[in-house]
Amino acid sequence: MGFLACYAGSLDGGGVVILAAGYDPVADEDYLEDRTVGARLGPGAFRRALQRAFNGGRKDLGLFHVHMHDHPGIPALSGVDRRESARFVPDFFNASPGMPHGVLVLSRDVASGLCWHSRSAPPCPIDTIVSVGAPLCFWKHAA
Repeated sequence: MGFLACYAGSLDGGGVVILAAGYDPVADEDYLEDRTVGARLGPGAFRRALQRAFNGGRKDLGLFHVHMHDHPGIPALSGVDRRESARFVPDFFNASPGMPHGVLVLSRDVASGLCWHSRSAPPCPIDTIVSVGAPLCFWKHAA
């Protein structure tokens, strides 16, 4: 689990491109004991992520919470993922109000996620994810 710090830009046609600028894994001490879920983050994990998004007062980084579902194929956000992200993602706008924020779920070979463009708007499914590296991975999901 961790957080991607991201920059964003506008695309022709009204789309948004989100570019990862860095990844911060959650520190061991920031997990809480909770046997009802695979992992639960404590307030320290969110505090550190918000400090990163605040970016020295520039407020120009978006945050995406990232975690893995350990299986092949398109991962879906669980009910817990949806409920909890709806609670914590809007708080990311406190640190960086003008940037998109969201959640990404990785599987062994694909990723999917949700993006919030404002605190008050409902999240949108992320329709295209590109992982730049060797090999280049391109995942397009039906919107």
